[in-house]
Amino acid sequence: MEIYGYCRVSTADQNSCRQILAMDKLNIPPSNIFTDKQSGKDFDRPAYKRLVSKLNAGDLLHISSIDRLGRSYSEIQNQWRILTKEKGVDIAVVDMPLLDTRLHKDLMGTFISDLVLQILSFVSQAEIDNIRQRQKDGIAAAKARGVRFGQPIKPTPANFVELVKQWETKQLHRDEILKKCQMSESTFYRRRAEIQRKR
Repeated sequence: MEIYGYCRVSTADQNSCRQILAMDKLNIPPSNIFTDKQSGKDFDRPAYKRLVSKLNAGDLLHISSIDRLGRSYSEIQNQWRILTKEKGVDIAVVDMPLLDTRLHKDLMGTFISDLVLQILSFVSQAEIDNIRQRQKDGIAAAKARGVRFGQPIKPTPANFVELVKQWETKQLHRDEILKKCQMSESTFYRRRAEIQRKR
């Protein structure tokens, strides 16, 4: 039997030291600790895939908390089933002792752990949904205050109409007018169309 640990942080600038220290306390060999720095929205993660490929029946996998496994309710449920039922691996969630498949293998124990898993994975999904909604609300509020997102709009040159006329009469080549206007080709054509509509 091999013992493994899985750690995950959502972004590259977040630190996984706390999770790794928790795995060290469980005497998991460093080579058996797998860490991803990636969102938990799905399971398309390099370290997680390597871990699953190494797991065999009877192995034990430690996870610091259920949201480190993932954030999607259905995905967590599916991965839990794959690991425990198909691969025959035991899972222990460090911060939730009820989620330890080594314990209470009877019908009541299985029912309780399945119920806890459903509740926690639902909470994990609800949390990410709430974060997305708060982001959406924040963006909407910022836009209502006049905050602009994306690259700043470059001002149109004061002599833009004259430059367009020179281009239309072939006094300026395409590259020349784009350089004088300091615009990309698509921006130039869009601004030209806007002026034509105003005429």
